[in-house]
Amino acid sequence: MDQNLESSGGIRTGVATYIVEAVVAALLLALGIAVVIASWKLGAGWTTDGPGSGYFPFYIGLVITISSAGILYQALLGKNKNTEIFVDSEQLKRIFQVLIPAAIYVGAIQIFGIYVSSAVYIALFMILLGKFSPVKAVIVAVAVNTLFFCMFEIWFSVPLYKGSINLLSFLGY
Repeated sequence: MDQNLESSGGIRTGVATYIVEAVVAALLLALGIAVVIASWKLGAGWTTDGPGSGYFPFYIGLVITISSAGILYQALLGKNKNTEIFVDSEQLKRIFQVLIPAAIYVGAIQIFGIYVSSAVYIALFMILLGKFSPVKAVIVAVAVNTLFFCMFEIWFSVPLYKGSINLLSFLGY
């Protein structure tokens, strides 16, 4: 499964693109089949008063199933397999530098709310990945979230989630 390709920086190792395509297609194929089966059980036919409750999901599942089967066939048996490396270790490292903090950010929203979590998220990204000075990063993060707070909470009167620990309660929101 591992492929070795030479690049300007040395040898790249990793999984070939066609294998990743086949795995994703197989997962979507399973999803499509599950939707088709569940929709059929709900009633995918036409009733006396119109389409059954599973009518539209059935056809969406059918499109997903057929498309996924086609992609799976092309990925595994097609003439033009893409044997290039899908992602190498350096690229994967960069992906995780964004993915892991994003997952933590989503969890932090549940605790501290969207405004405080977003301010911290923006500031840390600017400092750690953007190499900005901490002062500039904090100013931008607070300014952006202050603007969003004013826009949603005050101007549009659309309250966003403040978290189980509402650090903005001193503002009366």
